[in-house]
Amino acid sequence: MKQDGTPIDGDPYCVIPEELAVQKLYLHQAKLDTIEAPETQVAAQVDRRIKFFEDNLGSREKVEEYFHKPIASLRAQLIEMMRTQYIIEQVQSNLTKDLKVTPNDVRKYYEQLPEDSIPFVPMQVEVQIISINPVIPQQEIDDVKARLRDYADRVNRGDAEFSTLAIMYSEDGSAMQGGELGFHNRADFVPEFSNVAFSLNDPKKVSRIVETEYGYHIIQLIEKRGDQVNVRHILLRPHVSSKDLTEAVTRLDSLRSHLTTPAHFEEAARLISQDKDSRNNKGIMVNQQTGSSRFEMKDLPPEVANHVENMAVGDISEPFIMKDVKSNRDVVAIVRLKERVEGHKATLSDDYNMLKQMATEHASDQIIRAWVEKKIASTYVRIEDGWNECDFKYKGWVK
Repeated sequence: MKQDGTPIDGDPYCVIPEELAVQKLYLHQAKLDTIEAPETQVAAQVDRRIKFFEDNLGSREKVEEYFHKPIASLRAQLIEMMRTQYIIEQVQSNLTKDLKVTPNDVRKYYEQLPEDSIPFVPMQVEVQIISINPVIPQQEIDDVKARLRDYADRVNRGDAEFSTLAIMYSEDGSAMQGGELGFHNRADFVPEFSNVAFSLNDPKKVSRIVETEYGYHIIQLIEKRGDQVNVRHILLRPHVSSKDLTEAVTRLDSLRSHLTTPAHFEEAARLISQDKDSRNNKGIMVNQQTGSSRFEMKDLPPEVANHVENMAVGDISEPFIMKDVKSNRDVVAIVRLKERVEGHKATLSDDYNMLKQMATEHASDQIIRAWVEKKIASTYVRIEDGWNECDFKYKGWVK
């Protein structure tokens, strides 16, 4: 098992020394090319990794127990590991930056694949969606803002710790970390949040109330580091009543009866849907993992998958309540099954983008392999007894 948790492919006795030797080739090239890792970016990645460990293991103390070392030592180890990883990736990126894969390259790559290496593509679907956000009563919004103003006043007066209030009341996943988000660039947050977070200068003061698509926030500065900032926040969301949800369901049910053609659904999505990612794309949902409009069933939001599973192509579901993936709010939606592609072996006509990605990765691997083996040939290498019988990944180690 490697440090990043991936399994070692081959005999560790041979694989690990070879990887360390190749790493040295990359790092030497990085010095020649004056490639360095941006320390603020590395530190932010480490902060996020440690926060991930804390979220999964439950506390900082449990992280230390799991790794058998204090957080400071773990952090230093991760910084060195991620710094090296960044530098190696930059060297590899420089080697492959001019790589262009043409449709003819993709066709040749596909045709030379052994039959048993052609990937099987599970059943996929294309889904169109219309979703609306139930109207939230102004009184509910006012109550949320009043609570946030109270929290801010208590912190500004010194009567309470921001982190304690975040643990007790925040509706964000960062609550158990006292609302702390770790170091981030401006582009990591939605603009409304970034504009306020990056304008803060006094760690003792709390920001004004900030409205975003996720709800309402107050923010406290922890530290600025170069172009990055680490803040705490408390998020509260106005909640929708069952009455408001029922009214939204009734509204969509009435609309559904008028959507008799695909064009009607597409026009309704453009005019009515409040799903920003799909309303200007004929209501077609986009798979954020692949950038494609096709989803395997497991990649759809569960509420959508439950309805689509037994629908025929062209069917429109009854209205249903689902959690918006971004805001975590209850919304009401209807979906239309636009296309269903049954499970099959990949073909150029149906799965070109996937095959292009595979062909690109293959070509990139070939470029990198050629570079490494050229470097090995021009570098003094001494193989200690016991390793000269290894079946190394790259040629030329044993001269």
